[in-house]
Amino acid sequence: MGGSDMGPGFVLWLFAVSLGASALGGMLGMAGGIFIVPILTAFGHIDIRTAIGASLVSVIACSCGSASPFLKGGLVNIRLAFVLETTTTLGALTGVLLAGVIPTAYLFMLFALILALSARQMLTRRGETAGAATTADTWGWAGALRLDGSYPDRGQRVAYRVQRLPLGMLLMYGAGLISALLGIGSGVLKIPAMDTALRLPIKVSSGTSNFMIGVTATASAGAYFLRGDIDPAVAGPVALGSVVGSLLGARILMAVSNERARLLFAVVLVALALRMALSGYSVSLGGPSE
Repeated sequence: MGGSDMGPGFVLWLFAVSLGASALGGMLGMAGGIFIVPILTAFGHIDIRTAIGASLVSVIACSCGSASPFLKGGLVNIRLAFVLETTTTLGALTGVLLAGVIPTAYLFMLFALILALSARQMLTRRGETAGAATTADTWGWAGALRLDGSYPDRGQRVAYRVQRLPLGMLLMYGAGLISALLGIGSGVLKIPAMDTALRLPIKVSSGTSNFMIGVTATASAGAYFLRGDIDPAVAGPVALGSVVGSLLGARILMAVSNERARLLFAVVLVALALRMALSGYSVSLGGPSE
């Protein structure tokens, strides 16, 4: 479907879809792109390349829209974000080089397994107190780089320590690698990595991930723009809805408890794991789809 075929009703539908997806994604720190692409292609009958281009614009808008409340709320660890972004970018570059080497069906199944294990790990940490993890980084990297911090939670300031930074950087490399191989955003993998390895509070993981994904998506969006795959008639309403949705998602995240945010993220991970497993199964039966 092209931009000229879209009436006011369809534009409002695009706005509503992006608003809902970005509110959920922004609250979870992974933007709404991972939800927007399948919705636009399946229900809006929009070309996949145009949908991905609009999704990248959505990710940038979502990241920018929620950046201000997340930064003001102290939920973004900027130093940590820049450290982790280096290995995520290296992983993405490696994924670009390996694209086409590994069968797509195996990648989908691997991604589904990682998401399911991440959901299980996040649920096991539900009983932890937000500031309970105070053991210093045994490698000393986090201390040397001054990555520890604090954030406000229900009227009190909660301190946290960044742990096992080398393991976290390795997992971020894997997140960038898998996201590039599958052509999806890496936010859905970044948060479990920060939660599992670095032992960050879920709100800090979400805020920091949201800050990082905007940087990554900007580079990708430039390539799609040069190829002419960003349709302003689609990307415009999606971007506007994403800004509104991301602001709403940021406010919800700061209001809910860590336990509820962790539970919601685990539920989304399980749902995405099932979707990826079904995608891998269909690819293995029917072969790679164009």
